Amino acid sequence: MEREKTVDSKYIQQHLANERTFLAWIRTSITIIGLGFLAAGVVFRSTPYSDTGHWIASVVGIGAVLLGSLISFTACRNYTQKKAGINDETFEASTNIIFFTVCCLVFINLFLIVLVVLLLLE
Repeated sequence: MEREKTVDSKYIQQHLANERTFLAWIRTSITIIGLGFLAAGVVFRSTPYSDTGHWIASVVGIGAVLLGSLISFTACRNYTQKKAGINDETFEASTNIIFFTVCCLVFINLFLIVLVVLLLLE
């Protein structure tokens, strides 16, 4: 029994690349969520900066978990849009998810720098 060709089979290489990109975004989101748990788990000894350090660790931790979750959701939506775009031959490269992720990571990195400085001032 012979199977009919699907629309997806016309662009197999592009769909496989789209899946690899999706999985890369998922790995990125898992890493960012892990960074959030690591930052939230930072325990400060009693120092004059203890309250500030705990506040910064909480902001970084919660922010990273939320960012990682948002990236997972956006990666899924992006994957389905690209799949349809490949089949319709209307593919458009996305820049919004990349710009948003970089901006959020810069923000988280700034908080982590402050956290490290507070640890060094002990």
